[in-house]
Amino acid sequence: MASSTLPISQSLPFSAHPRAIISAFLGKHPHRLLCRPRGGAGGWMPLRTMVVSATTTETPKKRQAAGGTRDRGFVDEMRAVAMKLHTRDQAKEGEKTSESPPVSKWEPSVEGYLRFLVDSKLVYDTLETIVQKAAYPSYAEFRSTGLERSEKLAKDLEWFKDQGHTIPEPSSVGASYAKYLEELSEKDPQAFICHFYNVYFAHTAGGRMIGRKVAEKILDNKELEFYKWDGDLSQLLQNVRDKLNRVASSAKHGFSPELFVPHLLQSWSREEKDHCLEETEKSFKYSGSILRLILS
Repeated sequence: MASSTLPISQSLPFSAHPRAIISAFLGKHPHRLLCRPRGGAGGWMPLRTMVVSATTTETPKKRQAAGGTRDRGFVDEMRAVAMKLHTRDQAKEGEKTSESPPVSKWEPSVEGYLRFLVDSKLVYDTLETIVQKAAYPSYAEFRSTGLERSEKLAKDLEWFKDQGHTIPEPSSVGASYAKYLEELSEKDPQAFICHFYNVYFAHTAGGRMIGRKVAEKILDNKELEFYKWDGDLSQLLQNVRDKLNRVASSAKHGFSPELFVPHLLQSWSREEKDHCLEETEKSFKYSGSILRLILS
């Protein structure tokens, strides 16, 4: 059987243990056995020695977690920022003052709801295509999470069609967001991850509440597939939280032979994490524009 010609960063999963990545690399590049410590200090040392040292040193956070206090990770920071942009009508921890009537007083129409569903499907199609293509190896972590909504929305739109409704084309609102996500995913992984988190997690919380209210008013309480998940939703969400935390605390973009080993093990910098958090408001702006289609 011919050996793989894929680069190490593509032939091994992003979540692979650093030792596994280095072992595979050394098998292909035996001449690169020495590496200078980060910063260039000191002499050259065997690459394997540096890797073993770097991967077996227990950090204070790991020791704390082992002692029974779990490190909840970067997702908690993303959630805290998102909560500040929620209203009390959307979440009990919300802090923002609402300029719109509460959901209970909405007067949705089937036509407006269809526009919302069509644009939502375009956004989910885009997100799910991006993680499949994985322009950055970290995106591949979010394939087949169980939170995917595109196929569910396709079934719902087919149901509406069977009821005699005309399915509209995506509006400029959804098209604009989809284009932005595509562009962002190619050049700004931290910002893209922010949108991924907020789109999927918001739908499992406030999104479900809105879906119930709309169903009460215009669908005779019918529960759409959009609001159903296969399996235990709480566990699916926890699995994705773990993946998000792992991405923010693992190698940036996979293995590159040109990087020193300590860089391979480096987490997102504080600046990169803050950049991710700063994208939250823009995520809410786009999602809010699509949500308002329900009342159009």
